[in-house]
Amino acid sequence: MIFDTHAHYDDEAFDDDREQILERMRNRGVEYIVNVAASIASCKSTIGLTRRFPYVYGALGVHPDDISELTGEDYKWLEKNVYKPKIVAVGEIGLDYHWNDNKEQQIQAFERQMDIAREAGLPIIIHSRDAAQDTYEVMKAAKADEIGGVVHCFSYTKEMAQKFMDMGFYLGIGGVITFSNARKLREVVEYMPMDYMVIETDCPYLAPVPNRGKRNDSFNLPYVVSKIAEIKGISSDEVIDITSENAKKLYGIVQNRI
Repeated sequence: MIFDTHAHYDDEAFDDDREQILERMRNRGVEYIVNVAASIASCKSTIGLTRRFPYVYGALGVHPDDISELTGEDYKWLEKNVYKPKIVAVGEIGLDYHWNDNKEQQIQAFERQMDIAREAGLPIIIHSRDAAQDTYEVMKAAKADEIGGVVHCFSYTKEMAQKFMDMGFYLGIGGVITFSNARKLREVVEYMPMDYMVIETDCPYLAPVPNRGKRNDSFNLPYVVSKIAEIKGISSDEVIDITSENAKKLYGIVQNRI
């Protein structure tokens, strides 16, 4: 069954039908979902989802777009709550230079949240946009290879992919792989070993073709699986099996945890 390693079901885009969608997951071939926070508020709503749905796990962290408002009390809250049941990662954290120019502030928040993950023994979920080299260098300096995790929604070159994989990081592949302008990502998928791949929606964002531009959800992942299978020359079942096992290793999820 499919493992959606990165979703945002607490997003307001799901306010009208969140419960109905999540209740149907297991009947539609989705075994596990990790709901990933982006702010302190979404950390709290993520914890709520993990309590209501046995197959939903959570990641707590603050996205680089939201770190400017972080307080010392917020960090203390994170340090305490990453130990809650079914919290399996710290994220999404990292650097985003596309919308923001507060680089030093972003780097400090990134480093501090990596420290929280290290202390808790949890992997990290990396967000990196227009910041490839800085992301890599900050991770290298922080010895992120000792923490482990995933570079979500990977969007860089195969050379950069190799650098992250050399650190032991998985790469998250989602709906973008189906886009006609995704040549660079298709090169990465063709190049990378399946042992380093996990699949994700990033829903409600980045719905794959043929639903591009619509609200995304985990039911769209078969389109991602099919494209990966085509590129790699293997079956869709193999893609599902390998990426699901990778995700369980990444997040430390075993069958008897439910």
